[in-house]
Amino acid sequence: MYLHIGNNQLIPEKRIIGIFDLETASQSRRTAVFLKRAERDGIVVDACEDIPKSFLVCDHPYHRQIVFLSQLTSRTLQGRAEEQEQSK
Repeated sequence: MYLHIGNNQLIPEKRIIGIFDLETASQSRRTAVFLKRAERDGIVVDACEDIPKSFLVCDHPYHRQIVFLSQLTSRTLQGRAEEQEQSK
């Protein structure tokens, strides 16, 4: 199954490590450092046309992990993931 995270971007659910609210999580110094390092390392994929509201950390076959920015809220993404899990 795939999770649609906005802007025609689909992610395999089995690759998702976590879904995080950008505003809440970025208040943590560790998260801010993590996101800056991910951007510096070129492993951030911007999957939004507007201001990002959430980010997903995913494993990747060619990188240790990859970060996707989404304009959808973490609650919306979590709801979509749960809906797909129930439809299995």
